[in-house]
Amino acid sequence: MRNLLVYACGPTLSTSAQLDLNLCINLVHSNTRGGAVSVPHPPRTSGDIRVVRIGPRLLRGDPRSCPRGSAIAARPLLSQDPPPSTGRPFKDFALGPVMDVLDLVEHRNTELQRALRSTHPFRRCHPLHVAWTRDAVRAYLDARSRWARERAEAGDPPTLPVAHEWVVVNELPGPDRRGADRYERTAWGRRYATADGSVREIWLPSVNSVKEDRSTEEIAAIAGAVHWGVPAVSAFASPYEPVRTARPRQCPERVRIIGVGCGDGEFRVLADWNAEEIERRHRALVVPAVGRLLAATDLTPGSDCKGCAALLGCEQPPRVPDLLGVPGPARPRKRRSVSATDLRVYGACPARFHMTRVLYTREARPESPAIRRGRAVDDLLNERHRAAGPRGCRDLPVDVDFPDLEPEEAANARRMLDRHRAVCPLAGLPPGERVLVQPRITAYDAALDVVVIADPDLLHTEHGGWIWRETKALSRGVWEGRPLLETYPQLALAVLLMAAGLPGGGGRARSRVELEVLRGDGVSIEEIDPFDPPTIDQAREVVSSLAKEWAVDETYVPAPGRVCVDCEVARWCPEGPEKGET
Repeated sequence: MRNLLVYACGPTLSTSAQLDLNLCINLVHSNTRGGAVSVPHPPRTSGDIRVVRIGPRLLRGDPRSCPRGSAIAARPLLSQDPPPSTGRPFKDFALGPVMDVLDLVEHRNTELQRALRSTHPFRRCHPLHVAWTRDAVRAYLDARSRWARERAEAGDPPTLPVAHEWVVVNELPGPDRRGADRYERTAWGRRYATADGSVREIWLPSVNSVKEDRSTEEIAAIAGAVHWGVPAVSAFASPYEPVRTARPRQCPERVRIIGVGCGDGEFRVLADWNAEEIERRHRALVVPAVGRLLAATDLTPGSDCKGCAALLGCEQPPRVPDLLGVPGPARPRKRRSVSATDLRVYGACPARFHMTRVLYTREARPESPAIRRGRAVDDLLNERHRAAGPRGCRDLPVDVDFPDLEPEEAANARRMLDRHRAVCPLAGLPPGERVLVQPRITAYDAALDVVVIADPDLLHTEHGGWIWRETKALSRGVWEGRPLLETYPQLALAVLLMAAGLPGGGGRARSRVELEVLRGDGVSIEEIDPFDPPTIDQAREVVSSLAKEWAVDETYVPAPGRVCVDCEVARWCPEGPEKGET
């Protein structure tokens, strides 16, 4: 450990003092004392496994993330073998052009209107993405201006843009037990500092509003990278290298982390800490979190599979050939994930799909009373099913308060809960049966290179079979003039997944898909046999008809019509209702 090289601020410190300062972020927990070992590459991968890069997102602790996948993602120079396609018709990161425009404004002194007219930031951007970016940049800069006024009124010096990332780099004399000899810690965002370097700020842009799911470990990791990091640059698939500057690498006295929504322009201070507080939080939070991250081996297939370098050699998710029943695009595409909801939104309007399901942009607008009521009922049912006893929901009260609903909708929601008690699938379920509330079911269609995802409301075993239940809280019953699988494509996808053997095991004769329809005046249960050949054929037709155009689309043009009325991205659409379409 004495030979460890640290790229961090504080040049007047001795090497041992630097190590003490960085104890909370260095590699004590990598067990270098045990000597170097040969760590094999995950199957079907290649590249340099010796570099570990800890970005704060990996420490977010999302229960849907894959622990093993996150550990693999911490090896940034590891890649799939053979390399995956990177083709994509449009940029798929909403904040990419926002950052490019802000770079022009903050680092190249480009006037805002000229930067927004520049073609470079908007190469391969969907037209709606371009329009959204222009609003997002203005919202971000307005937030910065308001913050600057607040700090000036408080008598604080201004913070100025910093061009290069702040990165902490630790290099070992040889590979440790993890096979790594280089550890990097980064923090993505917009960087600012006072002229004397005593205060550093990092602004964390979010697509719509300030992100609410950042863990305490993530915030502490960001603060550490900002505090100890030195200016550094990295080319694609390369380690970071420090930027040689004349200015001394002096750690700041204070670090601020500020979240900002590029949709609503609101911002919030997430941390405002001195050096002692940063070090304390690193020791308590980041060190154990990094240790857990790099030691993880459990698999949780889901959305992470889309970008995982080790997917081809991984035992999960299950391979289901021709699951979507459509041929692949003529030009190879970057791996994608898709759900029944994605396909339904695409079928209504491809542009809306790209903006809301790929870029996750949306204009803040009130939800309809029916949608808010449905979500409130779903949330309460999920909460109760997670804690359900042998009688399920039968003994639970229905006089629930719904403070976020109007009185009429709250009364309707209570009536729905009362109807559900009579048909709760967990009532009388024998001990030892498995109950999964909103589990994530994932399959891989290798021919399309698409990860297919479904989130049942409830999944449980019963006498050796699996029951997949979807629940809908509706104002009226299901329209009988349209096939059920066509009305609810998630049921069609459920049929295909169960017919392919997911969620795994179980007796075919006792397995089924159920649709529970809750209304204020009644309840109904529809049962679907996922192993009935005509039903499977119908499900294939529904899914393939939705997936056929989605799989090959490279334009995502708007489809104006009735769907425009409540569209979350109509503000940026040339075909939206504000432009004369209804």
